[in-house]
Amino acid sequence: MRKTIDCRDYPSEVDCSLAISGEEDEVVRAAAEHAASVHSEQDTPALREGIRSMLKDEAPQHV
Repeated sequence: MRKTIDCRDYPSEVDCSLAISGEEDEVVRAAAEHAASVHSEQDTPALREGIRSMLKDEAPQHV
């Protein structure tokens, strides 16, 4: 199942609206890179585990 994370669920000073979805490892990697470049977080194993714990299952899309 695809996973998703949405910055709007975690308000910050940046007022970011980015949402990322895909396979779990892809989302964790992209979200960690985004957190480092936009939110001034350190890309650490602890950050990635925190991101992993916040992932949600993506709602199925009807074709």
